[in-house]
Amino acid sequence: MQTSSRSGIFYALTAFTLWAIAPIYFKEMSFVPAQEVLAHRVIWSCILVLVLIVILRYTEALKTVLQSRKVLLAMLGSTLLIGLNWGTFIWAVQNNKMLSASLGYYINPLISILLGVIFFKETLDRVKKAAVALCFCAVVFEVIQFGSLPWIALILAISFGFYGLIRKKIAVDSFTGMAIETAFMLPIALIYLALSTSPTANMFDNSATINWLLFAAGPVTMVPLMCFAAAANRVSMVTLGFFQYIGPTGMFFLAVFLYDEPLSPEKLTTFILIWSALAMLIFDSVRRLRHPRGQVKNV
Repeated sequence: MQTSSRSGIFYALTAFTLWAIAPIYFKEMSFVPAQEVLAHRVIWSCILVLVLIVILRYTEALKTVLQSRKVLLAMLGSTLLIGLNWGTFIWAVQNNKMLSASLGYYINPLISILLGVIFFKETLDRVKKAAVALCFCAVVFEVIQFGSLPWIALILAISFGFYGLIRKKIAVDSFTGMAIETAFMLPIALIYLALSTSPTANMFDNSATINWLLFAAGPVTMVPLMCFAAAANRVSMVTLGFFQYIGPTGMFFLAVFLYDEPLSPEKLTTFILIWSALAMLIFDSVRRLRHPRGQVKNV
């Protein structure tokens, strides 16, 4: 294996492992309202990413994006989606809904497949059709068993799926995109903190420990993103795709074994249906990688 590939796998493992354990931080911050944690995530991520852009010399890329009204308008849409995704995720973790968050990020690849069909005219072979059908069955099963749609999971999956769609269409790098998105959200975050009556909203009244914890929302966001960007430059997107399941798997184990969220047989059945769909996709991807193009027939 080439040195570049080895380092790429290391960065990918680091990124997705950090995303898998990130809920621990947000769980520990449950004494702070979810909206306030989101505000600090926006503020400190914005500051950190702007510093990184200067250090890593992404300033020209940032200027280019800022000069395109069309790209900025598209990024306003991606900002709304990532804001919704972040806020929902933080709320879910703080309110003992980590299993629902895990389910959402398991469903996300299947949502991305559907979006590819709708917006990029991609075709589905039998494996992908079966995987999507299993996902649909999982959602229907949830409705039948619990009497309502799995809203948290669907909001996380759909918001992140459309977020990825927009980012793919405009092809803006991770750092530049994050800088613009957090800058769009920055005024709202600052206004929220200024008007909030939360006892931790005024950082001048907080202890140093609480302020450091609030500041940590920035590194918790940016460090895995940096690792992901480094991995993306060294390994293929197919390889990265295999690592993406580390995140929701970590959340699942944290929810069940660390935070004792109830895993009923009905909820487990939902996960089994989704896991079966993802297993089919992974098996199909491995099969295609092992055989030269043209030697693998669509099934």
